[in-house]
Amino acid sequence: MQTIQLSISGMMCGACQNHVTQALQGAAGVQSASVDLEAGKASVQGENLDTARLIEAVEEEGYGAKVE
Repeated sequence: MQTIQLSISGMMCGACQNHVTQALQGAAGVQSASVDLEAGKASVQGENLDTARLIEAVEEEGYGAKVE
């Protein structure tokens, strides 16, 4: 299993956290995604993860993302 850590920007509340979590969980290969609102970080686990696609999924929701 592969793990990717992302820095997430633009989250202000629990609803933002949920949007980012759902976006990441919907990406191909993702088995689990946890998002820490206060730290502005996400941890994504799965197989054959595409970092660019994960970032794109977050950005489509209106938030920023980059690999840590």
